Amino acid sequence: MLVQLRFNTGLTSEQYVTRQAWRDAKLERCPAHPRGGCEFGRHGTYVRKRPAGTQIARWYCPQARCTWSLLPDHLAARFPGTLKELEDIVSAAEGAKSLEKLADRLRPEGVSLPSALRWLARRVRLLHRLLTMLIGLLPEQLAGCPPTVDAFRQRLCCEWVLVTLRANAALPLATLPRPLGFAPSRRASGEPKKPFQQHLGPDPPYVPR
Repeated sequence: MLVQLRFNTGLTSEQYVTRQAWRDAKLERCPAHPRGGCEFGRHGTYVRKRPAGTQIARWYCPQARCTWSLLPDHLAARFPGTLKELEDIVSAAEGAKSLEKLADRLRPEGVSLPSALRWLARRVRLLHRLLTMLIGLLPEQLAGCPPTVDAFRQRLCCEWVLVTLRANAALPLATLPRPLGFAPSRRASGEPKKPFQQHLGPDPPYVPR
């Protein structure tokens, strides 16, 4: 069962934080009990470290003992930061003459260069694997397209590939992997991991329905 769902806001990360758009998020039915009767209700928010000030609205079903959250389109799923940040990093790596110089420029303070190179390579692998999968899912649009950010931008005629694709109704976000889709991670054996559950924390203030 998915525990993360799409929140179509049409906002940038800055607008989302400034407007506190998580307050407007709505999940009308319990994903586990769509017919109701389970005391499903809003359960406050949890915080994402980046971008600063970001909160994600969530709901709780006491019968399923599970929380669900609505992830705004600009955020990467089960990965830190925004989709745009990740895409720009991989695009820069694709055109870099020296990955070491790029990793050195991007690395956070206190991180060694070897660690920064691994950090960069992990993002490039993750996104290129996803782009290769998308070519097979959207053959009419992407057949013959190299699995690179710049090639996808040119083929789709868009500035931001990942944000554009998150809004594509033809894509099965429920089965696509991170950072675009919401499918659970898979173990080496191929079995999906149990969905990660945020700690419930204290009960939020009571709000009459």
